[in-house]
Amino acid sequence: MLPTPVCFLRAGWFMENSSWDVTPARDKGVIPSFLQPLDKPVPMVATADIARTAAELLLEDWQGRRVVQLEGPSRISPNEVATAFSRILGHAVHMETVPRETWETLFRSQGMKNPELRIQMLDGFNQGWIEFEGGEGASRKGSTTIEAVLRRLVSGNSEKS
Repeated sequence: MLPTPVCFLRAGWFMENSSWDVTPARDKGVIPSFLQPLDKPVPMVATADIARTAAELLLEDWQGRRVVQLEGPSRISPNEVATAFSRILGHAVHMETVPRETWETLFRSQGMKNPELRIQMLDGFNQGWIEFEGGEGASRKGSTTIEAVLRRLVSGNSEKS
């Protein structure tokens, strides 16, 4: 047993990763997706919920080692992200899968020197081997919705193009 309490905060996919999707959603109505299949819900969480939870955990008392698994109020599929963008932008938006066999070349063309870890992470979400112990029912839930995050990202991105 550790003499000092230790807590690991294990967060789901960051909702703010959708910042890369604002421009293609707005300009083309098509978002490339590495999360596949497009109808598979993924544990996602807003960074505000991560910060709030970390602050709450610092104020709690416990002994030994603790793992807190955190996701948003509900799991979200890539198609649901596109639907939320559609509501926010006022035009149709859909996801389009990026073929798995193109990932390494694409990531390297974007300047990534060692894309293997990112590919493994994506494979883990897609194949289901990155999952919270005990599944969705065992995780702590944040309160921020994907739509709230996307609205903030869209409003913050509108002057960048």
